[in-house]
Amino acid sequence: MKPLYLFELVILAALWGASFLFMRMGAPEFGPIVLIFLRTGIAATFLFPIVLVTKKWILIKENAFLLFVVGVVGTALPFSLLSYAVLSVSAGYASIVNATAPIFTAIIAWWWVRDELSFSAVVGLVVGFIGVFILAFDNQGSSSGVSLIPVLAGLGATFCYGLGANFTRQKLGHVNPLALACGSQLGAAISLLPLTVWLWPSQLPGQQAWVSVTLLGIACTAFAFIIYFRLIANVGVNKAITVTYLIPFFGVVWGMIFLNEALTLFMLAGGLFILTGVALSTGIFKSRKFN
Repeated sequence: MKPLYLFELVILAALWGASFLFMRMGAPEFGPIVLIFLRTGIAATFLFPIVLVTKKWILIKENAFLLFVVGVVGTALPFSLLSYAVLSVSAGYASIVNATAPIFTAIIAWWWVRDELSFSAVVGLVVGFIGVFILAFDNQGSSSGVSLIPVLAGLGATFCYGLGANFTRQKLGHVNPLALACGSQLGAAISLLPLTVWLWPSQLPGQQAWVSVTLLGIACTAFAFIIYFRLIANVGVNKAITVTYLIPFFGVVWGMIFLNEALTLFMLAGGLFILTGVALSTGIFKSRKFN
């Protein structure tokens, strides 16, 4: 990978790692659905003028339905599931569960487009899910003492990421990253609008919650998705999704610095298993293939 793309990968990891911090701060006051509607709506609003100035709006119009699908599957659903998860678990914990995304991406790519799956990748899938199993027993990472449901929500989110990434690769690989980012966020916001109207909090959230969702929308979504779709276009979906190697590091560090969260033994052990599984499943070690 070229140094420029590696730099973009690290920046993306830092931004998405921070998103768990901001979700953790905003979800209790807004609720998961409303928070993600605001996150995606702010991102789309921020990107829209840039799309108009650069004359990319025509690309969004031409691919409106496909962008809506990506917005729902690759953004609205996973963001909402992770936002729900951080109501119960720490930002660092959720970011570790999020690291399973490349595993699902590899499985879906093998099933959907018949990408070859090596023996080491199969071993990686097993190792990665052992890590998830370890995390499910970490009551220290959960304020409610029950980690299974947040873990399942996190796994649902990463499955959606894998599906969305492969859908983007197959159906929207020709679309400019800026148009992809704006169109998908707009689609996500539209899909969440009816639920947002119904679930809008009766008590107005405080200043910290609004600052969190604003940063979440502009930095962790608008900028981050431009980088993400650019990486998919330039280095491929499997390499782009390896950003999740780095997200747990930033998620844990930001949580420790700003929220005084602890790194538990279960989080460390589960994270090591998951990242090892991701390393194997994304082809760092080569071996014979399963077709």
